[in-house]
Parts: sequence; structure tokens; C-alpha cells
Amino acid sequence: MPYLLISTQIRLEVGPTMVGDEHSDPHLMNILGATKRNTLGNNFCEYYVNDAPRVVLDKLESLGYRVVSMTGVGQTLVWCLHRE
Repeated sequence: MPYLLISTQIRLEVGPTMVGDEHSDPHLMNILGATKRNTLGNNFCEYYVNDAPRVVLDKLESLGYRVVSMTGVGQTLVWCLHRE
């Protein structure tokens, strides 16, 4: 799984940061210290960390991930990362 999406709400630039979905690599989620959450009304789970996106991006860089793109979607900031 060389691609990864992380996101946060614009008003929450200091965290929490969404780092994966229910199909994400459990080992990577453990390294990031992520916890799996199921939001009321959703039929899927997401992994979150309490860290700011900058901290998560630093951790992922140390694991060999590089930012491919970044965008804002409504009130959400999204980063796409890739590992060779």
C-alpha cells in the first residue's frame, strides 16, 4: 500500500488528523499511534491521531513517504502521500 491520504478540518489545523480507513495497514496505523473510530451515521471506520498534520507528515517522511499533492476540499485539507 504505497499511497496514503491524510486529512483534517481547516478549523482543526492542530489535530486531530485522519490518517486512514478500515482497509489501512494496521502496522502503519500502530506506528502512527492511530485509533480506529466509527462516527455515528457512517457505515465505515477511520483511523485518527491527535497530532497536527505537520507532525503526522514528519512521521510519514521518516518512514519513506513523500507528499504527492495537497488540496482543500470545502473545509477539509487533504494530503496524498506515496512511498517507493
